[in-house]
Amino acid sequence: MSTSALITIVVIAVIIIAVFGLLYFLGKRAQKKQDEQQAQIEAMKQSVTMLIIDKKKMRMKDAGLPQAVIEQTPKLLRRSKLPILKVRIGNQVMSLICADNIFDQVPVKKEVKASISGIYVTEVRALHGKVIIPEKKKGFWSNLISKAQEKAGAKPVK
Repeated sequence: MSTSALITIVVIAVIIIAVFGLLYFLGKRAQKKQDEQQAQIEAMKQSVTMLIIDKKKMRMKDAGLPQAVIEQTPKLLRRSKLPILKVRIGNQVMSLICADNIFDQVPVKKEVKASISGIYVTEVRALHGKVIIPEKKKGFWSNLISKAQEKAGAKPVK
């Protein structure tokens, strides 16, 4: 192997190591920020009974959120779609941002007991009846694999 090829490989390896090191430290900083934000959310959490009128994934400017909230968000995130709940708390109708991991569990047109922190819904519990957890849709490839397994006899037919 020639020395120029060896030098090229060493330079590429150093660059890759530097990139991974930078990503590691940026990831640690982002994790610390997220932990601090989660602690703030937990400290400000309140339990509220509310009626869910509607739920959608929509942009912030279309959601009817307060202008102060829209101005505080970074410009790149303003165009992304957020899970928005339109709820009635008492006699007041308002739009709230829902946690992404519970958005599918939120029932529409039902009264629920929810934990909210500011305009952010963190948890939903059923007040009357049970909260229905919808089944996740299978993707194209997982459907194809399960059909092939059923035909082959490796998986029992439902």
